Amino acid sequence: MMNRYTVILIVLLCLSLFTRASDIGKRFPSEKFMMVDTRTGYTITALTNGTYSDAKLYPTHPQWTSDGKYIVFRSSDRSADKHSQAFAMSEATGEIIQLTDGEGTGTGSLNVARLSNKLYYFRTENNVKTLIELNLDSLLNDSYRNTIKQKEVYERTITILPSDLAESGGFTLDADETKAYVGVRLVGAKVEKTEDDNEFRIAQVPSGIRAIDLKTGDISTVIDVPFTMGHVQANPFLAGEILYCQETGGDAPQRMWITKADGSDNRPLFAEDANDWVTHETWVDRDHVYFNVMGHLPRLRKRPTGLFRINVRTDEVQLLGQLDYGSGFWHCGGTSDGKWGASDNFEGEVYLINSMTGERKLLTANHRMKPDHTHPSFSPDNTRVLIQSGYLSDGNKLSLMVINIAQAMK
Repeated sequence: MMNRYTVILIVLLCLSLFTRASDIGKRFPSEKFMMVDTRTGYTITALTNGTYSDAKLYPTHPQWTSDGKYIVFRSSDRSADKHSQAFAMSEATGEIIQLTDGEGTGTGSLNVARLSNKLYYFRTENNVKTLIELNLDSLLNDSYRNTIKQKEVYERTITILPSDLAESGGFTLDADETKAYVGVRLVGAKVEKTEDDNEFRIAQVPSGIRAIDLKTGDISTVIDVPFTMGHVQANPFLAGEILYCQETGGDAPQRMWITKADGSDNRPLFAEDANDWVTHETWVDRDHVYFNVMGHLPRLRKRPTGLFRINVRTDEVQLLGQLDYGSGFWHCGGTSDGKWGASDNFEGEVYLINSMTGERKLLTANHRMKPDHTHPSFSPDNTRVLIQSGYLSDGNKLSLMVINIAQAMK
């Protein structure tokens, strides 16, 4: 028969093994190296080397932590459990730290806070979706000290999404970071079919936006709409304003919409013509949204296409540029000072566009656009562009790359 000391020892050993079983805080050595773009001659910093499939966050969301030191990204195969997880990379050293582990991490919509070193995401376990706040400062510091604790120490559970709501279109943090806004499908709601529905790749179902109080977890309704919700993104410079879209998987009759957080002033943004194919909208400053009007089909080129800027206060629209070859621009981003835009195309090129003059320069090329697109995003200080690229793996896996735009401004 075991005495009590033996039992205690066994329990402590089990707890120790349990603690070590978690991979949060695990560090990966730097993969960073410098390379020269063969088309432009500009220097590119490759942050990951293509061994794993490492993807940046969607360009509608912040990529850098609030202190500017780390780039947060997702990887589908870097973690030992081979589930998609979140990671943070020191841009200075290239060292990578795992932030999440286990099943159900919602890496498709990771939200990096701008006002504090925190990360917000949904975790799904047993069909229950829970909103999590992760304290990055504590986790990163403990990782460097080799004193990682159980993940519950770093996490705070905010709320559970009700079973009659299913996430649709991701979620976003308000500018003051007191609330999150979540795009949802209304489970069980009656679907009213229209003639247009047969033309859409994504089925249209009643949807909406819900506000979540990040302190209390209380959930309230912002709006409900009759179509599928997509690309929910709060104005990062002004609290209480939300941009969203009708997600069809292709050309929507009216893509962009904007609303106040109380549901008032809900309206279309950039009223579309039948031959406008609008896509990939993103906030760039307090009053402006950049978006692309597609020009990949001959019929679309009968109207202006390319990278556009719209003032959400006045509805004034400005065409910033378009390519005269290939299928034209596709995804976009812009600097918060309004001076520069970036857009990629179907050919795997990324252009830097002077938003004041319309002048454009090829920034980098040959990025394959598979297994995903480059999705250019500017750094918070407006000096660098972050992309994801299939170049190093010949389109098999993504790697992360940064280009300093000063090279193209000479």
